[in-house]
Amino acid sequence: MDKQRRKFLKIAGATVLAGISAPAVVTLTSSPALASATEHAAPVAHAAPADAHKAEGHGAEQAPSGVRLGMVIDMRKLYGHPELMEKAKAACHKVHNVPEIEGAKSEIKWIWPVPFANGFPEHSSYHSSKVTKENDFLVLCNHCDEPPCVRVCPTKATYRVEATGIIAMDFHRCIGCRFCMMGCPYGARSFNWMDPRPYIKEYNADFPTRMRGVVEKCNFCGERLALGQEPACLEAVKEVGAIVFGDLNDPKSEISQLLDKEPTIQRKPSLGTKPSVFYIV
Repeated sequence: MDKQRRKFLKIAGATVLAGISAPAVVTLTSSPALASATEHAAPVAHAAPADAHKAEGHGAEQAPSGVRLGMVIDMRKLYGHPELMEKAKAACHKVHNVPEIEGAKSEIKWIWPVPFANGFPEHSSYHSSKVTKENDFLVLCNHCDEPPCVRVCPTKATYRVEATGIIAMDFHRCIGCRFCMMGCPYGARSFNWMDPRPYIKEYNADFPTRMRGVVEKCNFCGERLALGQEPACLEAVKEVGAIVFGDLNDPKSEISQLLDKEPTIQRKPSLGTKPSVFYIV
């Protein structure tokens, strides 16, 4: 194994342990679980959905337990402002060393705009409103509560962080089989067909670069959350308040109160993946 790969494995492994799995989001939620947790969260292959627990021997549902991080994208604040969506994308890509490679096959995407009909095929576009026809919608990994990508990954390179609900990746475990890409119904994963490093415009030393043959995707900015920072996309458009992030299981959190008040839609909800990303349209 060459020195460059050993260095990559060391950095990637440290990021997973110290960043993605360390839940410390004191500014985003009132849940004490995030603010006080000091133990690293162990990756789990598959966990029961937090909102589907039932008391053993009883039919009544129990209140959700633990932390489940989620996001609400208020498209009403982005309509007519494609530059804000590009700003969110640029911030995400800069922080995570996402290469800028042209071409549909080679393009690497963590968060990107798509037409409404493409992003929400289960929602009727027949006689749809002018605003949905004329505006793209931001899409990303949905960090599902029932993630098919986790179930099909043979090496557990893709796993669910039990402490936060984030669907994370351990890059050095990825063998490039692309089973997760086939399992994901949202097209939220990209494969590095070539060495991505020459295509990184501005290198961020705080996040590991990937290599050819590795899959990657949005990680809900787990490494930033571990430092008490907000997701990069949220921070980029904070001026308009288009993105809200926090603990879906905390009824006092901003995101829970917003979901209680505003009707939302999700991408392909009939698949039963239980996405953690919601849209106000």
